[in-house]
Amino acid sequence: MNRVLVVDDDPQLLRALRINLSVRGYEVITAATGSRALAAAAEHPPQAVILDLGMPDIPGIEVLAGLRGWLTAPVIVLSARTDSSDKVEALDAGADDYMTKPFGMDELLARLRAAVRRATVATGADNPVVETKSFLVDLAAKRVIKNGAEVHLTPTEWGMLEMLVRNRGKLVSREDLLKEVWGPKYAKETHYLRVFLAQLRRKLEDDPSHPHHLLTEAGMGYRFEQ
Repeated sequence: MNRVLVVDDDPQLLRALRINLSVRGYEVITAATGSRALAAAAEHPPQAVILDLGMPDIPGIEVLAGLRGWLTAPVIVLSARTDSSDKVEALDAGADDYMTKPFGMDELLARLRAAVRRATVATGADNPVVETKSFLVDLAAKRVIKNGAEVHLTPTEWGMLEMLVRNRGKLVSREDLLKEVWGPKYAKETHYLRVFLAQLRRKLEDDPSHPHHLLTEAGMGYRFEQ
């Protein structure tokens, strides 16, 4: 059973999410403050987090940063803010997805299923290890090693890297990457790609501003060069 941590200071929404998730087989933990959310995640590590950014005690972005310091589970951010810069900030802070309020329960549940699926899909045991001059990608173990140490990647960062590595040397279109990692409804959300590719470059490239492995093909897509 997947455990989901739901963080929101709206008691009615918290109750609605708890009921809807519970009847679909999720174990649900709720928190109405940022500090309680951090404590709950530490006590009972979740397989996914639904996080409202408008918390009364700690800004949601800080809660997200606190979770991302150690938690690899996917985080879906909820917010009443619709500006694209707010979405980019949340994604840049480690969110895997972003939904604006008000939202449809069916869509949220679909996004949650997709996020959990991305995080738990196992790769085959015969998958190769791909080594570059800067880092090593073990597709079977779902691990990345740089300078002798494992690099912490979120499930979405891994999903993006994995697709590029599996298609190494080939152009992967923006639309194909979005559909594969986020789902068909995200085919036009190109700002997701910019944010996550920048994060991957910061973590993996020796010189993120002049990448050698994670390359952008302007107007078309992205390419991994070994």
